[in-house]
Amino acid sequence: MKQKLVVGIFGFGVVAQGLYEALQNIKSADIRIKTIVVKSKTKERTLDSKSFSFNPEDILNDSEINLVVELIDDANSAYNIVKEALKKGKHVVSAGKKMLAEHLPELAELAKINNVSLLYEASACGSIPIIRNLEEYYDNDLTESVAGILNGSSNYILSKIFNENKLYSEALKEAQDLGFAESNPIFDVEGFDSLHKLIIITLHSFGLYISPSKVLNYGISKISAKDIEYAKEKGLKIKLVGQVFKVDNRSITLFVLPRFVTKQKYIYNVEDHFNGVVIRGKFYDKQFMFGQGAGGLPTGSAVLSDITAISYNYKYEYKKQKFYEKFTYNPDKLIEIYLRYSSEKVLAYFHFETIKERFISDDFNFITGEIKLSDLINLKEILPKLDIFIAYTGKEIK
Repeated sequence: MKQKLVVGIFGFGVVAQGLYEALQNIKSADIRIKTIVVKSKTKERTLDSKSFSFNPEDILNDSEINLVVELIDDANSAYNIVKEALKKGKHVVSAGKKMLAEHLPELAELAKINNVSLLYEASACGSIPIIRNLEEYYDNDLTESVAGILNGSSNYILSKIFNENKLYSEALKEAQDLGFAESNPIFDVEGFDSLHKLIIITLHSFGLYISPSKVLNYGISKISAKDIEYAKEKGLKIKLVGQVFKVDNRSITLFVLPRFVTKQKYIYNVEDHFNGVVIRGKFYDKQFMFGQGAGGLPTGSAVLSDITAISYNYKYEYKKQKFYEKFTYNPDKLIEIYLRYSSEKVLAYFHFETIKERFISDDFNFITGEIKLSDLINLKEILPKLDIFIAYTGKEIK
């Protein structure tokens, strides 16, 4: 039976404004925004100042409000808001990927205890309905891997580098000027945004939660003209890719790395700020999902989809956690990487199991070879400080 929803929204940034516009267009009698809580009293907004509250309790303690929509950029505050809302028996929709990636098991359990919905489609790939598909269509034990471009900002930068021969610094500034990248772009370009999305996707793909601190993420900020030249000579592009895949029947591994992509891969032609995700199954082979991964209206539409789903009493069932034998995380999987470096001294950090190719010159040195993923995870804090660039070659090692 459909339920009426009285909505309280936290935040009124780009996504919340997109949601507000979408709700005005559908004009559902069963969904009503009652209160919008924001932090700043001086910031100019598109709605009259009387539309806003500055006190979180105006939503959390309002018994009429039965759905909280969390759309703020402070992960710690978002966690406290979501936790309190669930405890008070309110449904929650969130786009907070970092907050969710760090607290999903606790929050999902709170939703279960209080018999409410916690939905977060917008946290993974913007307008692409990846979570709902993994929950419903791919709700069996046949998924082999999920991989894709999960961050539009980094993809926009790489598109400009490869298609228009722009320098990384030029492409980054353009992305910032257009609002695709923040003034401090570390979250996007170093792979943290993709990592948090991948943690959420992994839970719904294989039923396993893994703390972000235990997973490798390495970004694109150290990419050089030599790396691009190397890729182009081989007919490849470089994309920042998050991926999770089965190592064997009962273990998986996952990581976020720049990846060499061939023309045969679906994501080769995913350009600009778009996202693209490939789901591979044992019998259904590959399914490709493409769409806008950011922006007010695309992401707001994903939030709206969650709201309307809750109006029909929808909940995530986490079927792969409940009904199938559990997977384990295998960080010792061998992967093949490309390592470009300037000083031979940095090689002391890397313990290659095998070396496939090595090139040394006055201004360009690289190695491609097999290395344990766990060795790179152990270097996770050091890698961004080294004068190197790492990319996954994409080659599967049996």
